[in-house]
Amino acid sequence: MQVATKDATYNFAKKFSNYKDFYTLHNNLIFSKLGLGTFNKEPYKEENYVFHYIEGVKEAVKSGINLIDTASNYRYGQSEKEIGIALKELIDEKSIKREELIICSKGGFIQLDYPFPENPYEWINENIIKTKLANKDDIELDQHCLTADFIEWSFEKSLKNLGVEAIDIYFLHNPEMQLLKLGYNKFLKRIESIFKRFEKMADKGLIKYYGVATWNGFTNDKRSKELMNLEDLVNIAKKVGGEEHRFKYIQTPFNIGKTSIYTMPTQSVNNEECTLLQAAYRLGIGVISSSSLLQMNLFKKSFKPETGYLLDSKMVLKNDIQLALQFVRSTPGLVSSLFASKVPVHIKENLEITKIKATPRSNYDLMYRV
Repeated sequence: MQVATKDATYNFAKKFSNYKDFYTLHNNLIFSKLGLGTFNKEPYKEENYVFHYIEGVKEAVKSGINLIDTASNYRYGQSEKEIGIALKELIDEKSIKREELIICSKGGFIQLDYPFPENPYEWINENIIKTKLANKDDIELDQHCLTADFIEWSFEKSLKNLGVEAIDIYFLHNPEMQLLKLGYNKFLKRIESIFKRFEKMADKGLIKYYGVATWNGFTNDKRSKELMNLEDLVNIAKKVGGEEHRFKYIQTPFNIGKTSIYTMPTQSVNNEECTLLQAAYRLGIGVISSSSLLQMNLFKKSFKPETGYLLDSKMVLKNDIQLALQFVRSTPGLVSSLFASKVPVHIKENLEITKIKATPRSNYDLMYRV
């Protein structure tokens, strides 16, 4: 099975040797510090299907990004299919090798087909319930399912959509959605059954690593009943996969306006409170951050001049979007940070941050006092 390799990802990074502080080694893979995301809100809206990511993906890869992230439900599979088209074109024209890229997808949400079925409830009944992938009680809010059979079925659809033999990092998508309904202990049992399935899929070479992608699952208030403790998930991975388990990554939002993974002690490891980034470091889990631009909601007001100076004292960067990306790529403890863009010229503009080094730690820490 073709998956990302250390040598191939290293060779990819060497093509962009003039980039500053833009590649990092983690779990024997070289990651670009920015990754391309393909999320769009409200996939049921027709307006989300009048554009595509094909040229954006190609521009990102040709410009030095080797981390591509998607999910089975993003635009009901269209984002995955467009990534697949872009990958085929890039490989056919010999611009890249499959092993140079780190491809991520996610499963957990029910991905309706596009064009949309006339009756979504009937589609769910025919494709999921009658096929015994899950029963009605397993489905939350008519959109989320946490059974191992459904997750594997969803994974197989993603493989087909992407046109690849294997996925490098496969995430369980927003499992916290079912925490309230299941209760924490039953929830962990459900996670165990899925992690066990992931380990079998990894044994077959279908995935290289697996992980958990959340929105607030790791950063909710300590009193919240929708908070997951990362240490519990790592212990489950050890139980089902041993010390060499393949649970190696989490994905969670982080940006200049949403910094809780760096500042809030929502986790505990060995009974000691800590932030999510501290917990991940202690447990050997890589953190890929999402929502670096907060769906462009960060830019309703201009950043303070002090912010620009601290992040880019030589004033090379030209706008607040670049500053926001400079902030996340300079954050200690992050493997990579995702931003979504379908416009090639915007992607090239975002990668202007490669002309400068990451913000020094002393300046970075001052950001939290501005």
